Amino acid sequence: MIREILKLGNPKLYEVSEEITKADMELLPEWVADLHDTLMDYRKTYGAGRAVAAPQIGVAKRLLYMYTDKPYVFVNPVLTFPDEETYTLMDDCMSFPGLMVMVRRYQRADIHYLDEKMQPRQMHLEGDLSELLQHEYDHLDGILATMRAVDNKSFYMGQMKRD
Repeated sequence: MIREILKLGNPKLYEVSEEITKADMELLPEWVADLHDTLMDYRKTYGAGRAVAAPQIGVAKRLLYMYTDKPYVFVNPVLTFPDEETYTLMDDCMSFPGLMVMVRRYQRADIHYLDEKMQPRQMHLEGDLSELLQHEYDHLDGILATMRAVDNKSFYMGQMKRD
């Protein structure tokens, strides 16, 4: 089901999400389907969008969904950084379409997580995928890209398209 994406200023976006537990397992397929449907609808509407975090659709759980070459489900992810190399970029978000924010992100990241079958997985990320999952992971901790702006002049109104 397509869910409403919470917009900038909604207090739920600033909450720290809870881990998914065994008690949540029967809801996981529904949450993943809703994340998928919502992401695909956003892509159809805005021509952009590669990932979405559960808190963006009002589910305060540590769950990320990414669709690049195929779907990826990240349950209770843990993000670490193998080195200190960073770069700056203009970041956008489904929670504030049309607003771009200059942020600093790590060039590389490692993500450890459970997949939708609760199997442990890990992935090494570089460049735009590293940035993407840092952005989505921040949502799990109630952090928006606007809060990571490099300074108070790092905002741009306008839509940048990504595939």
